[in-house]
Amino acid sequence: MRSMFAPIVRRTVLLAAFALAIPLIAAQQASAAATPAENFVSTNVQRGLGILNNTSLSTDAKRQQFERFLLSLTDMKRIAMFTLGQYRRGAAESDLDAFAGAFQNYAVAVYQSYFARYAGQTLQVTGSTNVGPEDDVVKTILIDPHDKSGQQPLEVDFRVKSDTGRPQVVDFSVGGIWLGQEERDQFTAFLGQNNGDIHALIAHLGDLARQFKTAQQTPQH
Repeated sequence: MRSMFAPIVRRTVLLAAFALAIPLIAAQQASAAATPAENFVSTNVQRGLGILNNTSLSTDAKRQQFERFLLSLTDMKRIAMFTLGQYRRGAAESDLDAFAGAFQNYAVAVYQSYFARYAGQTLQVTGSTNVGPEDDVVKTILIDPHDKSGQQPLEVDFRVKSDTGRPQVVDFSVGGIWLGQEERDQFTAFLGQNNGDIHALIAHLGDLARQFKTAQQTPQH
């Protein structure tokens, strides 16, 4: 079970680190005329940056505030349910709630463990595309001011839905790969090899979350 799940961690962490570490990154407006979805992404980037640059807060306080901020920005349960794919159908409501909690705990642990690696970079909103009613994809590029390679900036897109009464991020695309879709493919493959046992996936996500939290507490040399 662990051997097949290892690629999930490596690839998901790479994508998530870029995607949900964005609130730590300084934002640049591409133009003055922005859509509501573009303003939502850009404004929240600045909010997240303000939390992480607040020198009056301890490391633990910053992490707690960042977690609350992240959960206010992202519809974590909606993403969690999407990643279950066909295994959501017929599952007990109590199992779905337990999975949503485990997914949130896992996701927050991953994002927090990587946020500091992207400080100092800039995020520039380049536009957006409406893909449905109250459903927009906000396009951005990630710029590393220290990169002298001359390569094109990495594109990071945010899918923002407002059909619940307020805008929320429901998926991310990094370099053309959508995080939610990637996780769904990996999670459903895992469940397919474990007789659709959602509890097995919950347990494994719990183990991974603990590993990331332990790594955060280990001094870096």
